[in-house]
Amino acid sequence: MANASLMANAIRALAMDAVQLANSGHPGAPMGMADMAVALWGRHLSHNPAPPHWANRDRFVLSNGHGSMLLYALLHLTGYDLPMDELKHFRQLHSRTAGHPEVGVTPGVETTTGPLGQGTANAVGMALAEKLLAAEFNREGHTVVDHHTYVFLGDGCLMEGISHEACALAGAWKLNKLIALYDDNGISIDGKVSPWYVDDVAQRFNAYQWNVIGPIDGHNPDIVDAAIAQAREETDRPTLIICKTHIGQGSPNRANTAKAHGEPLGADEIALTRERLGWTHGPFEIPAGVYADWDARLRAPSAKPRGTSALPPMPRPTPNSRPSSRAVWRASCRNTSRRRRWTPSSRRTPRPRPWPAARRARSRSKPSPRSCPSCWAAAPTSRAPTS
Repeated sequence: MANASLMANAIRALAMDAVQLANSGHPGAPMGMADMAVALWGRHLSHNPAPPHWANRDRFVLSNGHGSMLLYALLHLTGYDLPMDELKHFRQLHSRTAGHPEVGVTPGVETTTGPLGQGTANAVGMALAEKLLAAEFNREGHTVVDHHTYVFLGDGCLMEGISHEACALAGAWKLNKLIALYDDNGISIDGKVSPWYVDDVAQRFNAYQWNVIGPIDGHNPDIVDAAIAQAREETDRPTLIICKTHIGQGSPNRANTAKAHGEPLGADEIALTRERLGWTHGPFEIPAGVYADWDARLRAPSAKPRGTSALPPMPRPTPNSRPSSRAVWRASCRNTSRRRRWTPSSRRTPRPRPWPAARRARSRSKPSPRSCPSCWAAAPTSRAPTS
């Protein structure tokens, strides 16, 4: 059975080491959300590092993107194409581990996040897309689209107005496959948030018609696991799970302080944290057993992507099976009565004579509703000389 404590501490160690080596970054959030990540990524998230873009995977969004080392550590540990050398180049030029997650740069990143609250809105859009696609393509006995969207968010995300708008829409649209886990640590880069952030988050999301679970202990993976399982049973509402956590969990002197938020812990504090956590391994050293516990390629639900088993394999196109450029042109031209004669581009020659004045006048007018857009767009553009 996987050791949840070691799995979480591996994330904490990588976050401390990468930020320290870069001398820049946010170690506190990854350290605080590590146990939440164990519950979600280790027990619920359906994904496959081998084909990371298969269509029916669960989506994960890190809305508080400044804690990017959480996501980079998860992608590395679960088997994505993100080697340890990339973690050692955290926040360096041309690295795949930028200061905030960037889609298209790092495999496994679903959306670029950084501006607080924007990732929450992205997650709402992904959940809406899942619901629309499921309504369009799913049939009785043949479910093609069936996945969840998960989002980690923090105090800063919920302070932004965009989160109010997006989450209100999620409740109105009944996006029941949207599950948000709120990292409620009460600390920002300026210190405790209580003097300026007094929202009753639970009541706010109840007003949005969300299913609200918690507050719960965000450092107990079993409790977070049970909350996610409960959220997955919801059929009519999105879910917010309020997880009480400690920023910089494990750090003897910087946990629950702004010092853990946006700066390296320092070599001395990292040594003390390793001792407190019982993590005896050196910088960027992960035991083989921890890799095995995290490896998503070895887990059955990920090895056989959901929703694809009933589909026959798609034949690979051959040169002879591809439609010709003429066939594509003919298919795009709906009005056959006005279809112009097709010739390969190498055989086309410009018209030597100018157009009559009457035709030139018609060409400047708006196409009639019966005109074929493809034919009209392909009409010659030469003009007769003016007298």
